Amino acid sequence: MRYTRERLLELEDHMLAPHAMRASETRGREHPEPESAFRTPFQKDRDRVLHTTAFRRLEYKTQVFVNYEGDYYRTRLTHTLEVAQVARSLARALGLNEDLAEVVAMAHDLGHPPFGHAGERVLAELMEAHGGFDHNKQSLRIVTWLERRYPGFRGLNLTWEVREGIVKHETVYDLPSAEGYEPQLRPTLEAQIVNLADEIAYNAHDLDDGLRSGLLQPGQLAEVEVLRELAAELEIDLERLGEFDRRVFIRELLGLMITDVVAATDAVIAAEGIGSLDDVRRFPTPLARYSERLGAQTAELRAFLYANLYRHYHIVRQVAKAKHVLERLFEAYTQMPEMLPPGVQTAAEEEGLFRAVCDYMAGMTDRYALEEYARIFDPYGR
Repeated sequence: MRYTRERLLELEDHMLAPHAMRASETRGREHPEPESAFRTPFQKDRDRVLHTTAFRRLEYKTQVFVNYEGDYYRTRLTHTLEVAQVARSLARALGLNEDLAEVVAMAHDLGHPPFGHAGERVLAELMEAHGGFDHNKQSLRIVTWLERRYPGFRGLNLTWEVREGIVKHETVYDLPSAEGYEPQLRPTLEAQIVNLADEIAYNAHDLDDGLRSGLLQPGQLAEVEVLRELAAELEIDLERLGEFDRRVFIRELLGLMITDVVAATDAVIAAEGIGSLDDVRRFPTPLARYSERLGAQTAELRAFLYANLYRHYHIVRQVAKAKHVLERLFEAYTQMPEMLPPGVQTAAEEEGLFRAVCDYMAGMTDRYALEEYARIFDPYGR
């Protein structure tokens, strides 16, 4: 039996919760085009994101550690894949559309510049007088304008719900501005769980990378309630946390957070009588959530990571280097546009110099930015 698009849409209709987003009910694409014979619209969107240049570049963009620090640390690409895995797990358990959750997760960080959040802060400062910079909006700009893969339109021509999920991506560190996408309403529940999947992934995996790097010492983990309680439950001695126990510990921490979000989100949906997508959109607060207790504990974990990992002197040095490199490149490009590649010079004529430079720099990998800096400022560079 062949599973055509029509058959897949029928299965969605039978299997998904009443408040889930069905691909058959999408608001569609900006540019009309035929849908695939054997993929739903959201599956088609996922595949389009997967094949972009911007997605491949995530391999050499910082999560916490700059790529050249070592082969074992998360990059923006592996983080994205881990977010997608967590999002699918949450969607499956809650009866939501896994394909929509996956594609929003895969696209949510496409607009991140080199050097992680440090790079984003630098570009935001440099572009403050020239229209600003925000990585959510840049992710949307990539999929609606900058990627060029089809003869009839610019961008990827993704469905409206995927674009909405990208621009409304929200975590403690990412606050959205969603002009043009009903900013007064909540996004789909699929997009909401991507927000939490992002937090779950970086809380667990930044902790793992911090321990692996030696910037965090195992004994420090006892300062955090949720880590202390989990270690006691697993009978793991944090003072003697070996490699195998560390892997078990991080895996169980992920499972703990995922299970809590499923239970807490399901409970509020039942308690509030959420029975439709419209109910989801009009609810005053996000429905996807932690329990009250774990929410407080994860806030403590975030504060611990910020104080002990993200503000570790080793990371602060990387941040200072990133700021220096990006500021010097931006200054060089805007003061002498003739340095820019021909394609960027053409974009500058069409869209203005500062926006073209911003797009160019936001698309750089850590490695490319450092190489470009050497090419321009190292007198012996080629």
